[in-house]
Amino acid sequence: MRRLGSICVYCGASNSIRPEYEAVAIALGRELSRRDIGLVYGGGSVGLMGTLARTAREGGCSVVGVIPESLTTRELMGEQIGELIVVESMHERKAIMSSLSDAFVALPGGFGTMDELFEAITWGQLGIHAKPIGLLNVEGYFDPILQWIERGVQEGFVNPQHRKLLTVDLEPAALIERLATYEPPPGLIKRLDLDEA
Repeated sequence: MRRLGSICVYCGASNSIRPEYEAVAIALGRELSRRDIGLVYGGGSVGLMGTLARTAREGGCSVVGVIPESLTTRELMGEQIGELIVVESMHERKAIMSSLSDAFVALPGGFGTMDELFEAITWGQLGIHAKPIGLLNVEGYFDPILQWIERGVQEGFVNPQHRKLLTVDLEPAALIERLATYEPPPGLIKRLDLDEA
């Protein structure tokens, strides 16, 4: 069982969200607090980002947000939750979030969430890290992505072993348990000089 000191969560900043998505963000924030796992996230105070961070912080959880300066007026809305690291670029944001985290989890979100998620998967595939990556598949939100991955395997674009880079569950507690027992698939390219496993 691996020690999960902090988990990086990717999720949407839109306020136009279904109550079911907000409920799972609250449940995840409470679960992180209950297990004394720190939250690393995109730094915003709106949408699922804000809901998750406020819930985790209210539960006594360590919260670190990483946000590009260009997004501070749009995603902070005058409220800082926990420690905030302001960076110059999205690339720097993702690298810092990765370095501060022992695992990654994606909640529903848009293009930014997908970008961050697939970069974490790609880095895992290349052996840049050996950290677990999870999806909270609320209301089947990620079903089309999971179907696309299966199509990629069938068409020879995705190695079948690399499906194991992604752990999928419906409940935060169950997902965290599975991330804590994650073993990377064998045969990944070793690049541990770029990041620690």
